[in-house]
Amino acid sequence: MVMYFMPLAQSKVTAQGQISVPAEIRRILGVGPGALLEWDEENGKIVVRRVGQYTSEEINKALFPSGVKGKTLAELKEGIARTMKGRHARR
Repeated sequence: MVMYFMPLAQSKVTAQGQISVPAEIRRILGVGPGALLEWDEENGKIVVRRVGQYTSEEINKALFPSGVKGKTLAELKEGIARTMKGRHARR
């Protein structure tokens, strides 16, 4: 069975490389004039998100790039505390 998906919205690129963000997309992202958007490539797809908006999965991958298998809750808490202490320690 072949399924076709209609895009949520479309934008046209100007000669200067600019686009307008369609109203439906602005509503979904919760953005308005002056908002910052970031563009990323994930598994061959382009992802646009409001700056500072990350999923818990993305945060988990950033904090634990090699995964957390075999770690206890106490070990995870200690690792987080150690990282935060190192980042915010007075120098």
